[in-house]
Amino acid sequence: MENNLLHVAEVEVSYKQNYKISERPKITQSFDAYELFLNNWNKGRISYLEEFKVMLLNRANRVLGIVDISLGGLNGTVVDPRIIFAIALKANADSLILCHNHPSGNLKASSADIRITQQLKDGGLILGIKVNDHLIISKEGYYSFGDDGMM
Repeated sequence: MENNLLHVAEVEVSYKQNYKISERPKITQSFDAYELFLNNWNKGRISYLEEFKVMLLNRANRVLGIVDISLGGLNGTVVDPRIIFAIALKANADSLILCHNHPSGNLKASSADIRITQQLKDGGLILGIKVNDHLIISKEGYYSFGDDGMM
């Protein structure tokens, strides 16, 4: 009889930095994050498909990276907190900025937007990873939960 306890998957954690911390952008206000997200967005899709991305930050608010979380349709996309926090933990992120676009151009937060923001804030508290802000963006501008006192 073969021992099934010996058959387990290997788990490897890896995060590769390819430049100095001092060369990374520093986020001091929501507009800094908006510009960086917009520069990393596929301009051909921003008005057609909803996407969700996360900016990972170190303790000094220097950007560790931007991660594509999901790509959806015209009216929504799936956001799985387990994926977001697995990536944040892997990168040793101290905090996050959430971001998604509204293809309609409407920058008003929906009830689903507010709900997922609160869920991620709560999850971050447990893990010691602060959710600094959640931006809703379009080609023409952005809305910041933080600037609006919703964080």
